[in-house]
Amino acid sequence: MLVSLTVGKVDAGVTVLLTPDKRLIEFPSILLPPDISSGSIVDINVARNKASEAHAERAFRSLQDSILSSFGADAPSPPVLRCRNATQTSVVLEWDPIHLATADLISLALYRNGQKAGNIPKPLEMHSTKISGLAVDTEYTFHLILRTTAGTFASQRVTVRTHKMTDLSGITITLGILPAVVKEGLTAAVERIGAKIVDGVRIDTTHFVTTEGRGIQWEKANEMNIPVVRPEWVDACERGGRILGVTKFYLDAARVGPGSYETPLSATAPSPVPKQPEPQQQKDLPPQPPAAEPAVATTGAPSGEEAKEQGGGVESGSSDGEEDQEGDAGKDEENDAEPGYKALSGEQDHKELPSHPKQPTVEEGDNDDDDDDDDDGSNKGEDRKGSSSADEKGGEKDAGKKSPGDGASFQDVAL
Repeated sequence: MLVSLTVGKVDAGVTVLLTPDKRLIEFPSILLPPDISSGSIVDINVARNKASEAHAERAFRSLQDSILSSFGADAPSPPVLRCRNATQTSVVLEWDPIHLATADLISLALYRNGQKAGNIPKPLEMHSTKISGLAVDTEYTFHLILRTTAGTFASQRVTVRTHKMTDLSGITITLGILPAVVKEGLTAAVERIGAKIVDGVRIDTTHFVTTEGRGIQWEKANEMNIPVVRPEWVDACERGGRILGVTKFYLDAARVGPGSYETPLSATAPSPVPKQPEPQQQKDLPPQPPAAEPAVATTGAPSGEEAKEQGGGVESGSSDGEEDQEGDAGKDEENDAEPGYKALSGEQDHKELPSHPKQPTVEEGDNDDDDDDDDDGSNKGEDRKGSSSADEKGGEKDAGKKSPGDGASFQDVAL
């Protein structure tokens, strides 16, 4: 079909063409002759290319078929769940490897009695799980939910009942290092109680029986927290007709009662003698400071030479003895007159007080003598000599000691 169009406006990219009925058509400028301008008339021949249409249709259908065969024909499959083993308090579940086809995995969750129990870690690698802490002789229902980018898929529901205490068919034993005789007897006992023995430690292994704590399987059982017991445990379960606790039958536990098997090495080995605790050595205490020497001697009188060294001013000769006797008599009377001072002075001889009592002086002695009768004047005079000499001796010894009255007058201290 031939169509004549009038060029209206020419731009670098688009040219406006006018039809005979004055309609505008935008046409690419690159498809028009290069020498056209506004007002030029161009003839355009329009025809349908059916061969090209058929070729494009075939290419499109081929692409659709390849997409359908790659992504649409194979879809993810629902997981297949089943019970592997059940005991009195646990259930071991397993399932086939997950088939995702071309979809991506989002999560794989386990549900118990219609409630989510948790997600399965590494679902592409793990194909079994163990549920512990169940009640004895109780029925449970389990199923899996698989979530992918292609949709959500649920497994069939599996109903499991835990065993009674008298049902020993759920016991799965892995044997460790055992003597030949013990191994034969143990195998026969396991068959009689209805349990089973498996090779190697697995997820459904309930007990590891051995007489020696060594070997690769023993280490693996410890890593998986599987009870490691002696052969006597199987024998005790057979005699009791029910499953027993393993506390008394651990490999490193002491034997209880006579056993029909050889004693394991760990049980016969002599227990180490506990060491007696060594007495703790007391730390050396710091040396005690020497007791303070009494300022005034309690018995006797100082000799003449000591009196000279102390500066008492007492003359040597026969007068020493007389003055000493007079001083002792004066001290006795003075102590009788002032019992409070005697107690303080005695206490001061053995312990330093924070404050020293007022020391008697010659002036106080003079005032006391004035209050006495005239008949005792001669005796009081001798008392004053003894007390003054004792005060001078005590004052010189206490000269190095600091008292609250240092630097103050006598009247201030008395007040």
